[in-house]
Amino acid sequence: MNSIVVHYQEIALKGKNRPWFIGRLVRNIRQAVSDLDVAEVRALNGRVEVVLGPTVPYGEVRGRLERVFGIANFSQAGHAAPDIDAIANAIIADLGERDTPSFRVSAKRSDKRFPMTSPQIEREVGGRIKSARGWHVDLSNPALTVHVEMLSGEAFYFFGKDRGPGGLPSGISGRVACLLSGGIDSPVAAYRLMKRGCSALLVHFHSYPFLSRASQEKVRELAELLTTYQLHTRLRLVPFGEIQREIVLSVPHPLRVVMYRRMMVRIAECLGRDWGARALVTGEVVGQVASQTLDNMSVIDSVASMPILRPLVGTDKEEITVEARRIGTYPISIIPDQDCCQLFTPRHPATRARADHVEAVERGLPIEEWTRKAVESSVVEEFHFPGRKAALAPLSD
Repeated sequence: MNSIVVHYQEIALKGKNRPWFIGRLVRNIRQAVSDLDVAEVRALNGRVEVVLGPTVPYGEVRGRLERVFGIANFSQAGHAAPDIDAIANAIIADLGERDTPSFRVSAKRSDKRFPMTSPQIEREVGGRIKSARGWHVDLSNPALTVHVEMLSGEAFYFFGKDRGPGGLPSGISGRVACLLSGGIDSPVAAYRLMKRGCSALLVHFHSYPFLSRASQEKVRELAELLTTYQLHTRLRLVPFGEIQREIVLSVPHPLRVVMYRRMMVRIAECLGRDWGARALVTGEVVGQVASQTLDNMSVIDSVASMPILRPLVGTDKEEITVEARRIGTYPISIIPDQDCCQLFTPRHPATRARADHVEAVERGLPIEEWTRKAVESSVVEEFHFPGRKAALAPLSD
């Protein structure tokens, strides 16, 4: 069994744009396995085939495909001529020493010119397997399902399916700029936009040299992991400590957190616009911390000219943590560090900031100069996958 049959789901609903989506999915699969012994990746009727070379184990390719957005499920598959005898003989041979208390055959006939219907294929192949192996047929709750797919000029068969991440192929939906703090929430927010086909620029604000470089190192690890999903990532590291110090000297302490966030939005928007982003993304959740009340979010949003997307806004910490564990960011996010949000944070921040009060304070501040200096002093780092040979652990359920 030297093929992998990849199925997509949402892409199939894209009408006239479907070939474009499929082409991007094929391209992304090719890149994800480009350093492995894969002979070919080709689009077929309603699916994609990955042809394995002789030296690559299925488990290694599986670890890559589990992270390619746009894939609904995939299976290691055998290949046969579109002939009942050939299909049944190949299936029985590839079952090997496999044993099961019950089974069924599930057939799909994409080529309607094939003389047998799907139920007829199921009965014929199932009967031959039962005769050869003596297994019990269970159509309702089988322990093993043998899948047969009849295409024009060829057929595939496989046993079981591995789940893909779903969503849309990376790069299909345009660019966004994600504010990445290094905590649990923001990497999950970035992942969710990546899953919708967006290419994410990651923007991290740090307070070095006021604080250590720990947050930068952690964000690099998060960027490297997220790159296994979107294949190419640009990270912008923005020094923010000096701006925080100036705000402390100039702004009443209840408004400082809102001021920090407004400055971050201004700077991230400039960086995002230069990269071609159409929206900002944050990991904010309503009511989670003082700066994330509806009043404060409204005041923060008022400085942006592009939309601010908050994919986690209605979730709770437990839901976010479960997703962070599943996608692999959680162990990195909980590494202790010194985040810029911890620097110069007032004890009692405002939870219902008013826009007119904040704007009055800002009128006496060099906002444009701070923004310009932060953009100019930011550092760009690039990440590519596969960049170096890495074994990926299977994703948790």
